[in-house]
Amino acid sequence: MDIKLLKESVEQWIINYFDNKSEINNRNFEAMIYSINVGGKRVRPILMLLTYAMYMEDYNEIMPFAAALEMIHTYSLIHDDLPCMDNDDLRRGKPTNHKIYGEAIAVLAGDGLLNEAMIIMLNQCSDGNLNKIKASALIAEASGAEGMIAGQICDILSEGIIISEEELLYMHRNKTGQLIKSAIVCGAILGNANNDDLEKLKQYGDKLGLAFQIKDDILDVVGDVSVLGKNVKSDECNNKTTFITMYGLEKCKKKCNELTQECSNILNELNLNTKYLEEITEFLLKREY
Repeated sequence: MDIKLLKESVEQWIINYFDNKSEINNRNFEAMIYSINVGGKRVRPILMLLTYAMYMEDYNEIMPFAAALEMIHTYSLIHDDLPCMDNDDLRRGKPTNHKIYGEAIAVLAGDGLLNEAMIIMLNQCSDGNLNKIKASALIAEASGAEGMIAGQICDILSEGIIISEEELLYMHRNKTGQLIKSAIVCGAILGNANNDDLEKLKQYGDKLGLAFQIKDDILDVVGDVSVLGKNVKSDECNNKTTFITMYGLEKCKKKCNELTQECSNILNELNLNTKYLEEITEFLLKREY
């Protein structure tokens, strides 16, 4: 399976979706379209599609869910970059949303993307399919006040103070890890996976989400702005506790390797073709952006 093709398929679905919307009223969607179309790795939708493809042949069947997940992720980035939060002016190699459209429109663009994602998933549930309903509820929960938002609140309240390892892990298991885990688990739910597989994939998602965030913290210190597409040392500027400040650079690199190996071990326990999930797991470890 070509991961590049998956990425292009997700992006084309999103383009088509907003093309239909903006024909009616482009002003309402312009800022939303700007951020969703400026690029990105599309890791979350790709993880969902790859997981689903272990169980079902045609991943296009769940493309609306994959696109909705990317919209939720992009909304979180728009809000995360706002002056009242991380105050960043570069995202995916382009000026952040509020730098182009102003703070008020950027807030509304994020709100709009979140709501469009929910509309897409609710429309998919109109046939009464229980797996679709379960997946939609899980994605909503993962992005809500006991998921991603919980992690973001913890992040904001932790600025300028030293926090414990437990608080740091809580922050990132929610802020970053919840959407990554839900992408994997929902792909399995939509593929009608059995309960044993779901439990294993939850463990895989937890570990992959943590490895992803530790790698992000590493790149924030040693990364290249031109490759990353965003500013480096932003956590240091905002006086935040990170995995680097908690463990040091070398220990973080070691933890990333260990977590990646643990992810591979879990995938090997599944009686499925996990080749492509293993490949993206390795890519996320070695990435430079």
